[in-house]
Amino acid sequence: MSVAIDVVDVSKKFRLYKERNQSIKSAVMRRRVSEHEDFWALRDVSMQISQGETFGLVGDNGSGKSTLLKCMAKILYPDKGSISMNGRVAALLEVGSGFHPELSGRENVYLNGSILGMTRKEVDRKFDDIVDFSGVREFIDQPVKNYSSGMYVRLGFSVAINVEPDILLVDEVLAVGDESFQAKCGEKFAQFRREGRTVVIVSHALGTLAEMCDRAAWIQHGDLKAVGAPDEVISQYREGPHR
Repeated sequence: MSVAIDVVDVSKKFRLYKERNQSIKSAVMRRRVSEHEDFWALRDVSMQISQGETFGLVGDNGSGKSTLLKCMAKILYPDKGSISMNGRVAALLEVGSGFHPELSGRENVYLNGSILGMTRKEVDRKFDDIVDFSGVREFIDQPVKNYSSGMYVRLGFSVAINVEPDILLVDEVLAVGDESFQAKCGEKFAQFRREGRTVVIVSHALGTLAEMCDRAAWIQHGDLKAVGAPDEVISQYREGPHR
């Protein structure tokens, strides 16, 4: 089976300043730069995810899972190492990402579709499917600033899956939707697997991940601790240190 995602020795750091609200201008005017330290969110992470695989990422908050997903989506770039994504990528990483709060749901479907690489004709053709899957038709012409977080996620997820991506990256969508929507997500992930599409999911819903995923990885404090069968990885995560 061909490789959809190849992560090779990836490290990502963030610079943490010890002085709050330090701007470049103020630092120059004061003729000094604020002290800082480097925080490594990922350290030498390597993994391969196969075409058609549903892959879960588990770990504590702040462990590096979402940072890895953002590097895969090319929202962030590694400071070391490389990530190869083989195919069309769609990502749903944060509630409301790719949406403008003042625009209506309808307008945001076109905006978000465009950001994800869809043409207007593609969105026209898939619009009804997007809205029907999301379940927000009654509110589609209302500004999304009035939407609940669940409505945001449902509409964003519906746009992302209708891009017909080769690779779908999803961060915590299962934590926001209700049980009915989570079931629809599970059915869609199963369909993607049958179609040979790759799905990478970050979630704290460990039981759901165990059911949905072919494999999983545990990331802790930026380090890759385990990769393998979901039940085994989740068991190691539950039994491992969480400090």
